[in-house]
Amino acid sequence: MTQKKVTKAVIAAAGFGTRFLPQTKAMPKEMIPLIDKPIIQYVVEELVDAGIKDIIIVGSSNKRAIEDHFDLPNEDLLNNLRAGGEKKRHYIDELENISNMANFVYLRQKGPYGNATPLMCAAHLINAHESFIYTWADDFFVAPQSATKQLIETHAQTRGGGVFACKAAQTDDEYTKYGFVAGKNIDQLTMKMDRIVEKPGKDKAPSALASVSSYLLPGKLFEYIEKASRTHSEGEFTFQPMVQAMIDDGFAFYAREIDGGTFYDTGDKLEYLKTVIDFGLAHPELGKQLETYLRTKLR
Repeated sequence: MTQKKVTKAVIAAAGFGTRFLPQTKAMPKEMIPLIDKPIIQYVVEELVDAGIKDIIIVGSSNKRAIEDHFDLPNEDLLNNLRAGGEKKRHYIDELENISNMANFVYLRQKGPYGNATPLMCAAHLINAHESFIYTWADDFFVAPQSATKQLIETHAQTRGGGVFACKAAQTDDEYTKYGFVAGKNIDQLTMKMDRIVEKPGKDKAPSALASVSSYLLPGKLFEYIEKASRTHSEGEFTFQPMVQAMIDDGFAFYAREIDGGTFYDTGDKLEYLKTVIDFGLAHPELGKQLETYLRTKLR
């Protein structure tokens, strides 16, 4: 039987962005800009480039700006741009292209705190027999071949296995921030997982491979989430224990170290600033000027 293409994605975007208050009081953290695009647009563009057609954004009542951003531009803005003549025509094309990138579905998150809740909210929109991408709206990899494409590639090579995007830990504090995977290496970049341990600390970590950013998950996971929700009473409602239960039941999951990837976590102030600098230096029009400016400040 031909393996079904991965064409759906869920983006978790319900957080309050408290580390960026007061900026995020009125603006969703996902809409904070990197040069001239909001962070979430980079995430969406990667998904679309990898073949994703349907994008489910699970947000909250203060995330209307995200919906507006991916909607058609309003007439007031269009009239202003039209009045600017041909030199502003490219903005109209760009804004219309944003709204046509994918089929967008917006849901308001309901349920306990934790990363399994956005999945539970989106379960009715994804078939139990199809796989999908699950990712965040404020962190991502930059790589020669995108992380999403690498996940889909590994999924195909393993005949439908679930796949976690991973990076090698570089500092001791990362061992208390991320989950770490254990298993058997099947090639230089891929491990068949038998276990994932959340925030173990360096001494207890089963490997140096940290699970970050995004996942390719089987629709079967929703059954495990629904079952766990019936008994969940306190603490974070996370999906990693459900993945472990699936592994224990014989389902295959793999950890894919993103080849050539640089991981950016813009939900942290310092990491956001680093991301802005990296993106600025890589910008074809602004890069050289920014580099010159930074050199004057670092003398």
